[in-house]
Amino acid sequence: MKRLRQIPQEVGKFIAIVAAAAPVGRCIEIGTSAGYSTLWLALACRATGRTITTYEILDEKAELARHTFDAAGVSDVVEFVHGDALDHLSGCKGVAFCFLDAEKEIYARCYEAVVPVMVPGGFLVADNAINHEATLRPMLDRALKDERVDALVIPIGKGELVCRKK
Repeated sequence: MKRLRQIPQEVGKFIAIVAAAAPVGRCIEIGTSAGYSTLWLALACRATGRTITTYEILDEKAELARHTFDAAGVSDVVEFVHGDALDHLSGCKGVAFCFLDAEKEIYARCYEAVVPVMVPGGFLVADNAINHEATLRPMLDRALKDERVDALVIPIGKGELVCRKK
């Protein structure tokens, strides 16, 4: 298995706060990995009476995430999808919060799939906006100039792109 790269605690707190403050709608996560970020989002969803739908494509990470959710007792608020998020996003309507932390090469495609299905006031947070800036530059430029959202990069963790749908 590839090395697991989990978000730092301050990013977990940040995404939980933003998810809890999001308007009514679906909460999704693209890139579950071992499930650490999902645990933070599960706390926010439990507090607001929602569920988090999380997508992971890699078999080994999917198995580990299932164990994480069972051990942490959050399976009641986590809808785990073992598959490619891009195969499912067209059916995701009413997204109020999305955390994007997948392979950097698909960020732009995910961004373009999620923004149209977000509710007004909904948030998209993309991880690694600073430490992978070179790879993500086209997507970051698109988001920062996109008339559909207000966007900025926040320097916590490895940098978080935060977009709020207008």
